[in-house]
Amino acid sequence: MSKAASNIGFGDPAFTVAVYIANVPAMPQYTNLSTVTSCVDGQIASINQACGNGWRKVFNVYAKVLFALPSEYYQFAKLAPTWQHYRDEQLLQPNSQTALLFSPPVLNNNNTLHIIAGRTYAKALLQQGHLKCQLQWLDEEFAIDKVNKLIVCPYFDYRQLSNIKIARLSQLVAQCFVAE
Repeated sequence: MSKAASNIGFGDPAFTVAVYIANVPAMPQYTNLSTVTSCVDGQIASINQACGNGWRKVFNVYAKVLFALPSEYYQFAKLAPTWQHYRDEQLLQPNSQTALLFSPPVLNNNNTLHIIAGRTYAKALLQQGHLKCQLQWLDEEFAIDKVNKLIVCPYFDYRQLSNIKIARLSQLVAQCFVAE
């Protein structure tokens, strides 16, 4: 099964970084998504305008996370002068290698980094049998499966995933590559 056929959300179908969240923007055009669809210029801003502050935080934190990833493995911080520019001009667009997915992770032991935003969502995926992996819970907020390059972290919101926790997430990403 190809990535495009088995994942649903926004972004580059050839993603190398995927963030998974439980909810879809409450806009009619997104109720029947069935593939990974690249965003176009202004689409993130229109979702923020229509759906409010919660979605603005998701996109902002996603861009901040990408900028914090270890530079020896990811070049996102070199592609734009700031995370804000990256968010507005590249995040989830064609050739960005990023995806925001509303479907369960497809773990096929490749070099894709999988980040599940929210412990509650991760535990629901496990309980429902949609996530088959060996998570090592490090504390109440973070879990890791180095083999599958899967990390569970707090939801993409400033209060839950602060700058200090983004730095910790980056360290966990580096640990996924050391395991190789």
